[in-house]
Amino acid sequence: MRIRIVDAFTDRPFAGNPAGVVLLDGAFPGDAWLQNVAQEVNHAETAFAHRLPEGGEADWALRWFTPVTEVALCGHATLATAHVLHGTGAHEGPVRFTTRSGVLVATPAGDGSITLDFPTAPLTPAETPAGLAEALGAEPLTVLDTGPNIDDLLVELADEKTVRALRPDHRALGAHSARGVIATARAEDPAGPYDYVSRCFFPNVGIDEDPVTGSAHTALAPFWSERLGRPDLTGLQTSARSGLVRTGLRGERVLLTGSAVTVIDGELLA
Repeated sequence: MRIRIVDAFTDRPFAGNPAGVVLLDGAFPGDAWLQNVAQEVNHAETAFAHRLPEGGEADWALRWFTPVTEVALCGHATLATAHVLHGTGAHEGPVRFTTRSGVLVATPAGDGSITLDFPTAPLTPAETPAGLAEALGAEPLTVLDTGPNIDDLLVELADEKTVRALRPDHRALGAHSARGVIATARAEDPAGPYDYVSRCFFPNVGIDEDPVTGSAHTALAPFWSERLGRPDLTGLQTSARSGLVRTGLRGERVLLTGSAVTVIDGELLA
């Protein structure tokens, strides 16, 4: 069985967010095996997919595991899986995945990019939890709950420099949401190549800082589209690896567009 490591939301190796991708020959094996493989890969997510019978609502079944748990929604590993499917000839054209978050569609473009069609996160104003500013290392301007699909707090900070300079206390940060915290601010240069910046901290699922988080952009897209008055934006996730996500708000759906690069193609022996 082959296993690939794919860097997602980037067009060059060793940037963006790495994901493991395993295309299974049949139905999902036991959860313990899936979790063991994800722990061995030890990236933010490892995706497992298997082909479904023709004529149904989806083409492939897809699940995502961090090194410590299964998650309900993952953008970069979905992008990575679609990249592998198209690159190996296992699937042509748009691919429909059945997942814990419903049917998600990944559509390739001629330039090599892939667009994901994901549910928009419902944003609800929230009180700033006691101790959040100290754990994050910056004073929030706005705090919103992102709903059950991603279970994060979305925290607006003063400016791009503040987001880039964050050095949070990850253990303390984990007390404030189910998955983690999305920190964001408007881009310093409004005429630059991106409209907003973000960083994502998910200590509760074993990821202190996620390099580039597609699922977080299902919340960032509606937040910044309302603020900036435009449905189509570009977000820069300013982690050490960094990556760009083009977002298109379409009501209850968000389009997330990015590229991917396979960096390792090997054999899974266990």
